[in-house]
Amino acid sequence: MDKLVRVLRREPIVALVTLCLLNVFIVAAGTAVVLLTPKRELAVQPPAVAARQVVVPGGSGGGGGGGGGGVRGPAAAGTTGPLPSTGALITKLSGPLRSAGAPINAVVIDPVSRRVLYDQRSRLSLVPASTMKIITAAAALAALGPDHKLTTKVVRSAKGIVLVGGGDPTLASRPADDFPAYASLTDLAARTATALRASGTRRVRLDYDASLYDGPRTAPGWKPNYVPEGSVAPVTALAVDEGRARPNACDEDATAPRAGDPPLAAAHRFAQALRRHGVQARVGAEVVAPKNARQLAAVQSPPLRALVEHTLECSDNDLAEALARQVAIARHLPADFAGASRAVHDVLAGLGVADGVQVSDGSGLSVSNRVTPAALARIIALAATGNHPELRAVITGMPVAGFSGTLRDRYTGDTTLVGAGAVRAKTGTLSNVSSLAGLAYDADGRLLAFAFMVNNVKSTSLARLALDQLASVLAGCGCRG
Repeated sequence: MDKLVRVLRREPIVALVTLCLLNVFIVAAGTAVVLLTPKRELAVQPPAVAARQVVVPGGSGGGGGGGGGGVRGPAAAGTTGPLPSTGALITKLSGPLRSAGAPINAVVIDPVSRRVLYDQRSRLSLVPASTMKIITAAAALAALGPDHKLTTKVVRSAKGIVLVGGGDPTLASRPADDFPAYASLTDLAARTATALRASGTRRVRLDYDASLYDGPRTAPGWKPNYVPEGSVAPVTALAVDEGRARPNACDEDATAPRAGDPPLAAAHRFAQALRRHGVQARVGAEVVAPKNARQLAAVQSPPLRALVEHTLECSDNDLAEALARQVAIARHLPADFAGASRAVHDVLAGLGVADGVQVSDGSGLSVSNRVTPAALARIIALAATGNHPELRAVITGMPVAGFSGTLRDRYTGDTTLVGAGAVRAKTGTLSNVSSLAGLAYDADGRLLAFAFMVNNVKSTSLARLALDQLASVLAGCGCRG
């Protein structure tokens, strides 16, 4: 009994000592954090190219989505630095040009004057790989406008209801938590179920309609393993999560398994969602919805400018193919690969930048695409000015070197670090192809458009480093004449 009393008396003392020791630890830890935290000026700074305004030599600025700052008016032209010297560029670019293991084709353009500052076989047509997405994005924005949205809807039919695809591969199986908020299959099911229950319907046949697109679901020039390995889904007007077995984002597994029949998979997911909202749905067949059918519910994609930004930042093959098909529809051409290719070229011709562009698909997966570095740089230069503000998302969607998208893990070495935060560009890689096209602010503050392309390389990693070095030379160059 006496032993128990002594223990009970000792416990408050133990608790007090423990509390005191804990307080000492907290104070010490806080002091260490203060001492070890880098000063503000030593911390990683925001990417310079993302924060800087795009120079506009004339005309008024335009609106648009995403990061990259607004587009400034004519007064901004005076803030650019001096024009780089062609001779200095030739000298400084010569080293990296010899380091890719194959001839690099290159061009550097001043977007303000459109003057070509450097040219190395820039009119030679090459396989562009994913830099093809710049072309697709520009054509989509010009043909449809940056505010255009893609609609997925549900309509009534004689047999039940029909899920009608509008060509939005970003239709998500669950509501998105981030920006932009993609159209949600869950929301569509909830709205559809509400409309059905209001009419007394709790059991329904669900057909599905993917007839907006025509022709084959894979492109000429695609490798047979692209769909099985998950690089792209069969191109259809109805898909959920881009045909993946699970949702995908920039920083997730880009090669998640794909459905062999995305429209059918979408219909089954929609039926499951309807059941969760109190409507028993049985999947029927692929049909063409009746014209003028009564609409029960609909959801819309983010505006096209946000879709373009996602396409370029994440190098999204599925969304790029969807954008190309939408251009075909806008131009009243067949929504197949051939129609999309013709439509994209026609839109570029209307912008005056079609020379040197031969289109086979929208994503750049096809080895049948042919593009010159000069063509890529001209399109980028056009988008970087205020003459076509509808093209602004082409610039804001490009990854920032060392910070975002497909350039997030690049520009970390001694020979490329100067380009981190100063280069904004689209990458392109196939088995023997490497390309890089975009914008860089040089050390004098001059905005430069560039395109570097190389084919028939033995090492794409070696070629990629050489292209990054070239862009970094531009960023670090005080090459005034």
